[in-house]
Amino acid sequence: MTPPSAGSRWSDLDRPPLNVTALRRGLLRPGSLWTSLEVVPRTGSTNTDLVAAAADKAEGTVLVAEEQSSGRGRLDRTWSAPARSGLFFSVLLRPGDGVPAERWGWLPLLAGVATATALSRAAGVDTALKWPNDLLVTVGGEERKAGGILAERTGDAVVVGIGLNVTLRADELPVPTAGSLALAGAQVLDRDPLLRAVLRSLEEWYGVWRDAGGDPAGSRLQEAYAAGCATLGRHVRAELPGGSALVGEAVAVDGDGRLVLATADGVQRPVGAGDIVHVRPAERSAEGSGEGVGQESDGSSASSEE
Repeated sequence: MTPPSAGSRWSDLDRPPLNVTALRRGLLRPGSLWTSLEVVPRTGSTNTDLVAAAADKAEGTVLVAEEQSSGRGRLDRTWSAPARSGLFFSVLLRPGDGVPAERWGWLPLLAGVATATALSRAAGVDTALKWPNDLLVTVGGEERKAGGILAERTGDAVVVGIGLNVTLRADELPVPTAGSLALAGAQVLDRDPLLRAVLRSLEEWYGVWRDAGGDPAGSRLQEAYAAGCATLGRHVRAELPGGSALVGEAVAVDGDGRLVLATADGVQRPVGAGDIVHVRPAERSAEGSGEGVGQESDGSSASSEE
């Protein structure tokens, strides 16, 4: 048998292509949220592509890329990974008049809960959520970022992108704080059942949330997010837009999806946007002296859609 060429879809036998026919058969059923599913060999960013096409697409459109050359995350960070080494996809949602626009900010948190739930069931791996949009796994006793989520509003729709490192090997990690399902000892690394599980979980959580009018308490989304959030109870530094920073203990996620910090002066401050750094307990004293503060599992470049 002639070995596959370097440009073949099967050039890496440990990373077979997704089975589009089987995915469509399993997901595009009557009554399902998912209305179409396309898998492209390579693109810059599935979020960019789906945002550009949103006006002509129905709710439930799913766009998957086998490889992304410039996946985007928060603060316009970019990242790329070997072809077929992960799941890189975006979905189009239209919450409609039944969900007030001010509650749409819960969608990336909802996607995090749905993805973490799916991976626990389908891959047998424990995941945690780092506020607001990171998926963490444990590798060698340390938290590592294995995935991320990016939500973008376009007109009356929201495009939610999810990037997940599946078979990324140690020598392929973009930064030392990155991780993957393989490195975390996941029992299942087949991307087909993993993608089906995540999309089904996302459909379930989205349906409950939408039926509750986007109410995070009534849909139990707020409770589920708090239960799986590794940031809560930790001493953190919030690096805010504009260059300022806020340090304190993360004590809650409020009804608007903001992280609430209890600061040293006894004030509770909500944070709606910013980079969150988990501070090591042994290095907290450095904050008061103006020294550099250590951090845990930043992994800011570890996924395609942060």
